[in-house]
This record gives sequence, structure tokens and C-alpha cells, in this order.
Amino acid sequence: MRFLDALNGSNRDVPPVWLMRQAGRYLPEYQALRSRYSLRELFFTPKLAAQVTLQPIARFGFDAAILFSDITAIAPAMGFSLQFDEGPKVWPLATPDNWRSLKQDLGALDPIAEAAFLAKTQLDVPLIGFCGGPFTIATYFTEKTWRGDDFAAFLDWIADMCILSLQRQIEAGVDAVQVFDSWANLLSDEEFEKYSLKPLKKIVDSVNKPVILFMRGSAKRAKLLAALKPAAISIDWEKPLLEVRQQVKCPLQGNLNPDLLFAPIEEIRSEARLLLDSMKGDPAFIVNLGHGVKPNTPLEAVEALIAEVRKKTRT
Repeated sequence: MRFLDALNGSNRDVPPVWLMRQAGRYLPEYQALRSRYSLRELFFTPKLAAQVTLQPIARFGFDAAILFSDITAIAPAMGFSLQFDEGPKVWPLATPDNWRSLKQDLGALDPIAEAAFLAKTQLDVPLIGFCGGPFTIATYFTEKTWRGDDFAAFLDWIADMCILSLQRQIEAGVDAVQVFDSWANLLSDEEFEKYSLKPLKKIVDSVNKPVILFMRGSAKRAKLLAALKPAAISIDWEKPLLEVRQQVKCPLQGNLNPDLLFAPIEEIRSEARLLLDSMKGDPAFIVNLGHGVKPNTPLEAVEALIAEVRKKTRT
């Protein structure tokens, strides 16, 4: 399959295409479900989560599906209460004084794995599992992230829970996983090494399926991320993808600006052609956005992007 071939650096077909947040608020079929169920019900009811995972594949025929979940979904397994309003709400917030006393409930990971299993049994394209990066998860679990060795230990615990969740998703059948350390760009260079790269390395080294790493600012830190030896890096739009390719040899994913999908159709086609031409013949290239699909993204824009990608031929 094109997606897995690209992760292995051996794709000789048109480049595969999928989009971060391809399942969600811009889809009318998702909105129909959302009008009947809460976010928490959608995330933690395996049948519903699997249904949402499948929706963009049925509509657009992407080359990969990604499990519908949330980066905070491991919270109940760690002893936090989790609710959703416009975003996740975790209680109690972690502090240096209380996080070691939280009571784990590893059974709370079961719905995530079951959703992956149900989706996988209905897919004819690869399924991507996922988790958040430990630093990014910590930004939701704490009122104000602290620093120092105790915070590093807290991140290490989060990494362990991410690994458990990913391993269960892999047992359920996912073909690859993506780790979203979205907020790691907030860290200074010195902090980045300790609070992002170190826990990410633990995850990459502990997972026996291809791992894709994503964060805002990944274009600027591609060399550091590549040193962790992930299967691929998902790149934002701060640099041309060809420029990043000249710095790193691992498979690359990206890197169109999500706002492009609000532009006129011909502009979408033109920008897609520029990206495709720049990466022409690259056997380790996956078309994606530099961040997730935004709410209210026009369906015809997504259709136009996919059609343009699949018009291209390899030489």
C-alpha cells in the first residue's frame, strides 16, 4: 500500500495522501453524530469512535485512516477525571505534590484499543493509531507546567502511559502510529532536549510499528527529530519540504498550510502541484497538511487536493 511503502522509503506510485484531523468537524456526517452524542461519548464509545474514523475514508478514499480519539484520552487511565466542553477538562490538575498519588486504571485504555480493532476490521487502507507527546499532554494536565527533575519524571510517567496505549492499539491492528507533540514549539532549545526529545525517544524506542512524529515547528527542528530515528516526520509549512529533505533522509509527511483549503480551487491545485513537483520521484513522501483540517473546511477543497495528488505520475 502506498502509505506503508512511503514509510518504508519504497513508494514508486503516486504519493499517498491523508490529512491530520480528516475525521471531525468539517464533515456533515460527523456533525450528524455530534448532534446526538457528546464528545466524550464519541471518544470513548468504541463503535462510535470507529464510525467516525471510517467517515473520511468512505467519503474521500484517503490512503490511510487515523483513529478518532483525543490526546487527553489517556487521562482516565492515569487517575484523572476527563470531560469535554469546547476542549478537554482534566481534574484534578497535576502538581508536584499530587501526581504520584493518582490511582491508575489501565482498563480505561480499553475503549481506545477496541475502537481501533473495530475500525481496522472495516478498512482496506492502513490504520494509524496515535497519542500525544508527553510535554503536550502535560500542558492539558497541569494548570501551569513546572520545571526541573520532578517535571521530567512526570513526563516519563506520561510516556509510559502513551506506550501502553500505543501497544494496545498495535495489538488491535493499527499499522503505524503518530505522536502529536503539538506544543513542544513553546520550549527553549535547552528545555526541548529534556522535556520533548527525551520522552519522545522513549516512545519511539518502545513501539514496534512505524512511528511518525509531529509538532509545530518541526521544520526548524527536523534534524533533532530525525536523530530519534522515527519512521517519518510530519512537517509544518514554515519551510519548503524540499529544503527539509536536504537536511534529513527519513520519510517526510506534509506540509501544506491548512488555510490553503479555504482558497479558490485553482489555487489549491496550483499549490499542490508545486509541492508535488518539488518532491517528484521521492519514494518517502506522504502528502498531508502542516497541521489539522480546520472546522468549516469546504469538502470540495479536500476533493480537489486529493484529485490533484492522484493526477501526478512518478518517474
